[in-house]
Amino acid sequence: MTMISPSVTKTFLRPLLSRNAATTTPQSTIRSISSAKLTIQRHPDSESKFSRMLKKEELQFGKTFSDHMLQIPYKKSLGGWQDPKIVPYGDLTISPAASSLHYGLECFEGMKAYKSLTDDSLRLFRPDKNMERLRNSMERLSMPGYDFDPQELINCIAELVRVDRDWIPSGEGYSLYLRPTVISTHPYLGVATPDDLLLYVITSPVGPYYTSGFNPVRLTADSEYVRAWPGGTGGSKVGGNYAPTMKPAGEAAKRGYSQILWVFGENHEITEVGAMNVFFFLEKKGGGGRELVTPPLNRGDILPGVTRKSILELAESWEEFDVVERSITMPEIVEAASEGRLIESFGAGTAAVVTPIEAIQFQGKDVEIPATGELTKRFFSDLMGIQYGRIEGPEGWSVKI
Repeated sequence: MTMISPSVTKTFLRPLLSRNAATTTPQSTIRSISSAKLTIQRHPDSESKFSRMLKKEELQFGKTFSDHMLQIPYKKSLGGWQDPKIVPYGDLTISPAASSLHYGLECFEGMKAYKSLTDDSLRLFRPDKNMERLRNSMERLSMPGYDFDPQELINCIAELVRVDRDWIPSGEGYSLYLRPTVISTHPYLGVATPDDLLLYVITSPVGPYYTSGFNPVRLTADSEYVRAWPGGTGGSKVGGNYAPTMKPAGEAAKRGYSQILWVFGENHEITEVGAMNVFFFLEKKGGGGRELVTPPLNRGDILPGVTRKSILELAESWEEFDVVERSITMPEIVEAASEGRLIESFGAGTAAVVTPIEAIQFQGKDVEIPATGELTKRFFSDLMGIQYGRIEGPEGWSVKI
């Protein structure tokens, strides 16, 4: 199979911990993920769904799936990661006692594959960062095998994209969404580290996340619920972070707000917006220039988004204003808005890329924010340009496969 150029430093495997030391597989024989052992079972043309795929303008996020999927089982009894395989997309068969179904032992990633606008090449955007985060999420859930070689999994995902390349819609704003997922398949009702896992990747052709276009959204910070807190799992991409947000998000929608701006604690510390990282562009209090502010990662309640990291690094490279990761509260935002220092605000994530924010409800009042701001537009244009090959980005960002 064709390999992509390594963009991730190889890692040495660390010994896996076992609840039963007597049955621990020696480190020298632990099986890691190997793209060299990847096999492909192609979907029969007569059963392909491609001919029935919607027109790209009719695609809705996460509702259409391509013909193939990647599967890599982990079996403690067989020594670790088993041979990866690309197979026709289909339902999974797991035990009803699988601990992922009972205790939320599940984590995932969100990535995209793009067709370049300049040379029709296929590209991934900073896949090494997604692998790093997936490994961290697995480790947070005490999943064995978290120390897999990132480049080997990237190679397998790249081959999956190549197999289903016809499913990638052409044009800026269109892509193939990739969902790497790891679930415990261990059939055990005890609360314990799982022995068996399934890592799988499904893909979905998508258009612009917001069908209304690049339009600003209205948020509410008035919610009795909390999404994440220091010491929790907010810094990991695990399913348990998302399920509890459905009810408050529904309540916010009934009040006319697109998303919730999640806050925490007596000081109303800002964390995230919906399922995105959040940024504020401000004039500094007392003068001294402007700053782009986003909440910090050191509390453990903020997801280390790939788009977030890219925005910070782009802004730092411009050297036009201060780029700051620090705690920021809703009272500070209210004060900045009242003093005319709140220039603009936006959310950032893989699905939507950048989403402008035009208002935040806080303590019963809407804080209006100028939208859509020039900085928001600039980030959106530059990131999309890099992802689709229209702009030459930093080395390792747009990876041809």
